[in-house]
Amino acid sequence: CFLTMKETDREAVATAVQRVAGMLQRPDQLDKVEQYRRREARKKASVEARLKAAIQSQLDGVRTGLSQLHNALNDVKDIQQSLADVSKDWRQSINTIESLKDVKDAVVQHSQLAAAVENLKNIFSVPEIVRETQDLIEQGALLQAHRKLMDLECSRDGLMYEQYRMDSGNTRDMTLIHGYFGSTQGLSDELAKQLWMVLQRSLVTVRRDPTLLVSVVRIIEREEKIDRRILDRKKQTGFVPPGRPKNWKEKMFTILERTVTTRIEGTQADTRESDKMWLVRHLEIIRKYVLDDLIVAKNLMVQCFPPHYEIFKNLLNMYHQALSTRMQELASEDLEANEIVSLLTWVLNTYTSTEMMRNVELAPEVDVGTLEPLLSPHVVSELLDTYMSTLTSNIIAWLRKALETDKKDWVKETEPEADQDGYYQTTLPAIVFQMFEQNLQVAAQISEDLKTKVLVLCLQQMNSFLSRYKDEAQLYKEEHLRNRQHPHCYVQYMIAIINNCQTFKESIVSLKRKYLKNEVEEGVSLSQPSMDGILDAIAKEGCGGLLEEVFLDLEQHLNELMTKKWLLGSNAVDIICVTVEDYFNDFAKIKKPYKKRMTAEAHRRVVVEYLRAVMQKRISFRSPEERKEGAEKMVREAEQLRFLFRNAAPRRAGWGKPGFGEDVDGYCDTIVAVAEVIKLTDPSLLYLEVSTLVSKYPDIRDDHIGALLAVRGDASRDMKQTIMETLEQGPAQASPSYVPLFKDIVVPSLNVAKLLK
Repeated sequence: CFLTMKETDREAVATAVQRVAGMLQRPDQLDKVEQYRRREARKKASVEARLKAAIQSQLDGVRTGLSQLHNALNDVKDIQQSLADVSKDWRQSINTIESLKDVKDAVVQHSQLAAAVENLKNIFSVPEIVRETQDLIEQGALLQAHRKLMDLECSRDGLMYEQYRMDSGNTRDMTLIHGYFGSTQGLSDELAKQLWMVLQRSLVTVRRDPTLLVSVVRIIEREEKIDRRILDRKKQTGFVPPGRPKNWKEKMFTILERTVTTRIEGTQADTRESDKMWLVRHLEIIRKYVLDDLIVAKNLMVQCFPPHYEIFKNLLNMYHQALSTRMQELASEDLEANEIVSLLTWVLNTYTSTEMMRNVELAPEVDVGTLEPLLSPHVVSELLDTYMSTLTSNIIAWLRKALETDKKDWVKETEPEADQDGYYQTTLPAIVFQMFEQNLQVAAQISEDLKTKVLVLCLQQMNSFLSRYKDEAQLYKEEHLRNRQHPHCYVQYMIAIINNCQTFKESIVSLKRKYLKNEVEEGVSLSQPSMDGILDAIAKEGCGGLLEEVFLDLEQHLNELMTKKWLLGSNAVDIICVTVEDYFNDFAKIKKPYKKRMTAEAHRRVVVEYLRAVMQKRISFRSPEERKEGAEKMVREAEQLRFLFRNAAPRRAGWGKPGFGEDVDGYCDTIVAVAEVIKLTDPSLLYLEVSTLVSKYPDIRDDHIGALLAVRGDASRDMKQTIMETLEQGPAQASPSYVPLFKDIVVPSLNVAKLLK
């Protein structure tokens, strides 16, 4: 302590020196030394005064604390003395308390006798009260019946409680009292049955006689209060009367829940065997009943129950759970595809729509967002998988049946129907896409995802179907070629098959546009090129089959071309034109773009066959006059063909614009060009004429030139050799738009060397 004081003194001196040094830093501050001394003296006096006051306050507090401790010590001594006196008195009174046991027993007996006297009237009138209560129950006066039942139970419970207090182990007396009041439990059960009957019909009762339902609720509330009072007494005494607690409120909700379940299950009036629409009817009845019941509960039943019962909320949960259970049961059955759709549409859409839970009459108490799904995602997924599997099988079967039906039409003796534009068609595309439309509309009712899956499925099956369609069309053509007399309307039905391809194309595009929001969805956009390719192939083979039919009829007349008979005045080209025109009357009923392709190919084939007749070397002109006559006849026939195909070609805006007319002129100009080579009178210009021909038609070969020179009949061996060698040195290059005409023409087996000879 002494060291601490010294250290404190040193710190004080050091602080003082520092302060003085701070005050006297300039010479002029020495004049203020006295002033500084007085100021510091005042501060010192002030600090000392505050210090003295603080020490005095501390001393007063210590003095007060010591006084209180002294008083507490005296109080403890007084209490200790009092406890000693109480202990002494207690030891002296033990014998006295034991001597009062008889008094205690007398008090208990007096209490029991008092209870017996108090209930004496009720005890003697028990049989009468039982009869009155029974009558009241039968009359439907439930409140009065319950009041009398409460009186009986109160008398019984009071006597049994007093007996329990006096001697809880005396079961004989307890059994005696219980037996005397034995009818009470029967009355309670009978009254409960009446209450449950009213509750089972509560939705009807609340509309016809709401006071009856209110009476039932009041009775249940009374019993609940009695149950609570008895349970509270049980905690103190351990006594519980027989039949308690009744838990009628809990039983009430159990009855309501059972009633709701029965109501939901009882709505199925039909089975699949008696009505194909049984499930639709069943679900619609459920929807109507549940909506009506909840509206009644919201508007009427809530007025008959205390708010803490939350009757509407509980009923809503009961209906939701009962519906969920029923939907699970239906989902577990062996449902057909249309039944799965009906079930999922109802569960996923109808249930949460304004037709049911979003109905304005249920708002705002019903919040659809808080309701659990009626079916779990797993069950929904299984149903969708089953539906897709069944739908796949059905679509395959439907498509096969539709194709078989269409094939039967192909062999009819009557022409196929025509659409509003006059194009032949069969009902196959309409049947197929009507089926697709129906399934897509049904899927759209369930979800967008299912709609897309069904569309993908339809397009996939369409792809497979078109392959079968192609095979059947090919078989149809082959069977006809084996016997051209059958079927009678082969051409017309083949045209209908070709037109169906265009209809299929348009229908596929329309289907996608209608049912797809995004064209690039995986697995959908890729299917179009594949199907377009198959449809184009079917149409191409169909057009080829029709052309084959045409040229089978023309074969005899084409064989007459460039023969002696032809030169002398054959009318083969006239017959060819009439025949082609007759066929083109049917071909006019082919849809674009196949009609244009068909006409162009027919034109090309006729010209090619004409050129083939030239290259067959069926005739060799012997004089300039014959060559002139033959060439002029070729030119006339070329004009005939030009006129024929101009009339048959699909018109665009007019012949002056670029279009198919240019091909008509181009093909027929080939015949004219060949005729010019034959007609040439000056053999020295033959090389130039042939060169011009080769430059215009790059696919012409040396054997074609040889055959052409052979038909002229006047070219010398040297001239032939010179023309051939010159042409071989510089083959012409074909333009990108050039359509080959000569490449498919085969010259009869007579090689160039033989021609030169």
